[in-house]
Parts: sequence; structure tokens; C-alpha cells
Amino acid sequence: MQNAMVSAAPNSRPPLWQSQPAAVKAFLGRRQLFFDGVSSACSPPSRARSGGPADGDAPPRPPARQRTVDPVEDLGELVGKNFSFTTRRMLFASTFMYSWYHPSRYLSAKALGDPSVTLEEVTPPVFPSGSLFPAEERIANLFEINTFSVVNIFDVTLRPQLNITGAVEIPEGNGSGVVWDEQGHIVTNYHVIGSALSRNAKLGQVVARVNILASDGVQKNFEGQLVGADRAKDLAVLKVEASKDLLKPVKVGQSNSLKVGQQCLAIGNPFGFDHTLTVGVISGLNREIFSQTGVTIGGGIQTDAAINPGNSGGPLLDAKGNLIGINTAIFTQTGTSAGVGFAIPSSTVLKIVPQLIEFGKAVRAGLNVDIAPELVANQLNVRSGALILKVPVNGIAAKVGLLPTTRGFAGNIVLGDIIVAVDSKPVKSKAELEKVLDDYTVGDKVTLKIQRASEYLELPIPLEERSS
Repeated sequence: MQNAMVSAAPNSRPPLWQSQPAAVKAFLGRRQLFFDGVSSACSPPSRARSGGPADGDAPPRPPARQRTVDPVEDLGELVGKNFSFTTRRMLFASTFMYSWYHPSRYLSAKALGDPSVTLEEVTPPVFPSGSLFPAEERIANLFEINTFSVVNIFDVTLRPQLNITGAVEIPEGNGSGVVWDEQGHIVTNYHVIGSALSRNAKLGQVVARVNILASDGVQKNFEGQLVGADRAKDLAVLKVEASKDLLKPVKVGQSNSLKVGQQCLAIGNPFGFDHTLTVGVISGLNREIFSQTGVTIGGGIQTDAAINPGNSGGPLLDAKGNLIGINTAIFTQTGTSAGVGFAIPSSTVLKIVPQLIEFGKAVRAGLNVDIAPELVANQLNVRSGALILKVPVNGIAAKVGLLPTTRGFAGNIVLGDIIVAVDSKPVKSKAELEKVLDDYTVGDKVTLKIQRASEYLELPIPLEERSS
């Protein structure tokens, strides 16, 4: 009777799923069965299976107003009420994993394509590169011309080796060089073949392997015989027995007229990559170069063109393709280019290399007197100038009247002459004296300005070959 009254109530209506199309009814019907099962499983058991209340139970409450349940809308509410937190977490996790790893998620390349387009439609137009800009063409031509003047040098005592990855490891002692003339003379750095030279290599001995690039792009290998070396200027000369068609001498320019900011090019073999071009500008002039040979070279050229291990001995060229320096060192904390590289100026190269070819050594003009090192001079309270310690008895310096440092009768030290200038060029230390004398040749006559006690004197003296 009560059920009939409820069904006849004016606000009652059939469930929402019954008013749907047949396909939707079938789907929602299965959902409804699932929800009914869940509800019955999660609800507390009834007191009695029969329709009436059990003995002693309270009288039944009047039936509440029924509410139509939309299975889709109340899914979240149903799960939240009837499933524990752990069960809900597992349910959502399994749903997520299923959607993630379902095979339909991974589609083949063919399925991702668009069959409505053709290769011609998706290929952009390719424009011809055309001619180079004038600046690019000039640099490219300079490289093509001068690359045949650059050689790759391998110290015979340092063999390239294969590492575990199969790459060729180029020892640090290997580097670059330039073809000096058609007689086969090759100019490089002293430290490039320093390992062989440290073993007292003799003139004419093979100390390096020299690779020369032929016009057909093939590297030809030759034995490099030692002609001469100068540790003080970090220069060395080798000779190869190569035909003249392979030898393309570099054009030597002037470094005395260089200006900071002008363009320069470096060609070499950094890290074993042969004939590599880097471009930059002259960053500074008259720099002190601390060479790998352990000496200081004055008048160096500073450049921001990338100079790396393997560039040593290679040419630094100006914008006309003329040699203005021999690359020799870099200033870096990492061992690679930091934008500060140095080159020995061509003025020094032009002076030293011909001497190495003719004499096997550099012939330097000097005074042949012993000059006190800076530390000793400071201990003797000489703050400026080059203090003379010893003067050979029968030498030219003794004949013109230069005085050495001696001890007095009471054992006190009597300072010798202090050279403060050479031809009006100031001298503040032993290094500056050597730098000034590098501009002269044997036989030149100079005027020394000296300090003797508290007076200043000027003495003319001819320069002789420096013994060391």
C-alpha cells in the first residue's frame, strides 16, 4: 500500500537512465547493477531476511521520499562514501597505470603521419648560397693561399696514441710550423720539439716528423732534421728533404708598425686538428711572454684569435696574409683558449731564424759582463739599473773602464758600475738591459750611461757576441 502511494505521488518520476536511448540504457544499466552491488556489499546486514521487522525491533519508519540516482554524476560520491582511503588510492592508481601503459597510447610512426600531404609540400624551398661577402671572400682566400705554408710537427719522442674510445691523443709537445724557404727550412717553437732537444739532440739529427699539405689535399710525411734552436726566444729551425712544388714559403711582414685593433688570423693544428683557422684582432703590443721554455720574451704580440695547444709554432698573419708573428703561448686557467694568446713578433723571427740557419745558434750582441740578478741587486740595495758583478780582465768591458763589484779591505762590499741607460734608453733591471741589447748586432757601438758611486758617467763601447 505504501509502495503504491509513493509511486503515485505527484513529484515522483522514473529513473533518469530509463529515459535514455537503448545503447545508453544498456551501458547505464550495467553501471546501475554495479552500483547496486556495491551498495549492498557496503551496507550493514539486515536484521531479518523477511519483509517485516524482527521481534523487539523498533517499528518501521515511514518510507522517505525516493530520489532518482544518476550513476554517472554520483560516481565520485559513491566511491568516496563506500570505499576506504587505501582502496580508493589503489583504484585511481590502477586506472592511471592502465591509461598510461595501454598499447593504444603508443602509435606507430605511420599512424602519426598525415597522408593528406606529400613530401614536396612539406619540403621548404632551398635557396642558393650565392657569392660570399667581400670580407668573407678575402679571409677564405687568405686561408686557401697560406694553409699550404703551415705544417704539422710531431716530436719523434712523443708518439700519438689511441685511447680506450679509439680517439687519437696528440701529445702536448706536438704543434705547428711554417715553411720558411724553398730549401726546406721549417720554423717552429723551441718547446714544440723540446722533448727531443732535452736529450741533447745534435745538429742534423732527426727530431720531428713534419707533415706538409700537398695541393691535392694529401699530407706528405718527412723527417725533420735539427738545424738550430734558440731557447731564449723559443724558436727552432728544422729542415726537410721535400720537392719545391710542395714547399710554399710564407710571406713575412713587419711587426713594428702593428696597431691594436687591426685584424689578424692564426692558422695551426690545435689538438691535432690540422689546418684550423681562427680570426681575431691585435689586443696588445710589447707584452712580456712567459714561454714554456721558462724564459721571458719581450715585445710579444697579444691577440684574441683562439690559440690552443697545437697552435704553437704556427703563423699569425695580418689582413694581407703576411707573417707578423709565430704563435707561442696562451694565458689560461684551463689549458684552452681564454681569448689571450701571444706571438713572437716577426721582427724577432727575422733576426733569429737566419742566424739559426747559418750558425746553428742565435748570435746575440752583449757586453760579456756578469750582471747581478734582481734578487741579489735588491739585497745590495740597488733598486734601479743593472749592477755589474764581474768584468773579464782582458775583455772589451775592462778596457773601456767598467768596474765590477768588489770587497773592501774591511770586508765590506763595494758596488760596481750600475748601467742605467743604453743610448738614452732607460735600463731598470737585468731583463731590460738584455731587451735593449736585442735591438743591436755584434760590432755595433753604443754609449752606456753608468752610475759610479754618486756620479754619472758615459762610456762608449762596441758590442761583442754574448757568451750565454
